[in-house]
Amino acid sequence: MIQYNPKTWFSQLLTFSKGDTFILLWKELVLMSLFTGFIAWIKITYYPDLTMVDHLMGVYSLVGFVLSLLLVFRTNTAYDRWWEGRKKWGELVNNTRNFAIKIASMTTDPKIDSFFARMIPNYAIAMKEHLREGVKLEELNLTEEEEKVLATKGHVPSFIAKWMYAKLDEMKQNDDLTQEEFLSMDTNLKTFSDIIGACERIKNTPLPFSYSNFLKKFIFIYVTTMPLVFVNTFGYYSILIVVFVFYALVSMEILAEEIEDPFGKDPNDLPTDELSQKIKVNVEELLID
Repeated sequence: MIQYNPKTWFSQLLTFSKGDTFILLWKELVLMSLFTGFIAWIKITYYPDLTMVDHLMGVYSLVGFVLSLLLVFRTNTAYDRWWEGRKKWGELVNNTRNFAIKIASMTTDPKIDSFFARMIPNYAIAMKEHLREGVKLEELNLTEEEEKVLATKGHVPSFIAKWMYAKLDEMKQNDDLTQEEFLSMDTNLKTFSDIIGACERIKNTPLPFSYSNFLKKFIFIYVTTMPLVFVNTFGYYSILIVVFVFYALVSMEILAEEIEDPFGKDPNDLPTDELSQKIKVNVEELLID
């Protein structure tokens, strides 16, 4: 995720990051300018007296209003998914801390503290990669035996949570935990599965294909026919107008596509790498003297 100061407004105008839509679309912008210039040349050279297209301005204003409503809905839907993902990761940060605090206060066994100091961050790191291409076991703090077991599993975070539940049950059986303490810890540990389930729902339920496909076609038809409307009034200057409108509309669609799956490595995705490392630092600080 790109870190920036929202108060430095003017400097952002002069900055182009790798995720800037201008960099992503520059080839399409050049093609659109050439296409508009070609349409303008045909109209001015061969049909200078054609005035029928002048009446399309009102139609395009109405269609543009409808398109703007669709893009607002598209962007808001994508941002809601991004923000919900951020809230779930915030819950994970809080619950891992609370869980580690309870472990640290309810037991003095260094082996138990060491176990949870490994497994709680392992869960966060595994969850981060599970929501991407797949868990990289080399990133986790595992014994050789644990790594062999997880290498055969399809849902690594669930098995890490299972191990933590097994350790809590062992502590309860050994009278290291009372029933009330066990239930208190269960409340925090249960939220781990709830959080990853919510994140999986966000990742695996994109915007319906028909809606996304329709919006792309709508934008394409709207922009490619726009030169017919503006050439009579603006001549070759219509190139600037069409390219700007194309850039604005397509950029909104690209940004919406990028943030609707917020768990990847795109510039505007959530900082899950930093959050998982923050969890690791916080938990180790609480459990390891």
